Amino acid sequence: MKILVVDDDKTTRKMISLILKSKGYEVVTAENGLEALQKLGIDKINLILTDMNMPYMDGIEFTKQVRSNPEIASIPIVMITTEADEDEKKRAFEAGVDDYLVKPTNAEQITESMKKILKKILGK
Repeated sequence: MKILVVDDDKTTRKMISLILKSKGYEVVTAENGLEALQKLGIDKINLILTDMNMPYMDGIEFTKQVRSNPEIASIPIVMITTEADEDEKKRAFEAGVDDYLVKPTNAEQITESMKKILKKILGK
């Protein structure tokens, strides 16, 4: 399974990537929504973990772009952000995210969210 991690913070990208790789996942990274859309055109991605606040294209716009493209619209998206505000959470779900985690988060929360979504989608 290949996961796309989208975050403008290098340390966060590296931390999440290490967590996922330790669980046996393949990881592709991007610094913002624009770069992530390019990666989606190259790699077959099974799940996306994205930050909300990023330069060039934020996580909300990135999610809307993914959901509007029939070729990639079904890829599950988990938003991982520092935005704990309920209005921001609502905005993310309206854009099309499947789950929403507030930083700081940990390996268990991330993997549990992924398992929950994959179980729902794959029926496993």
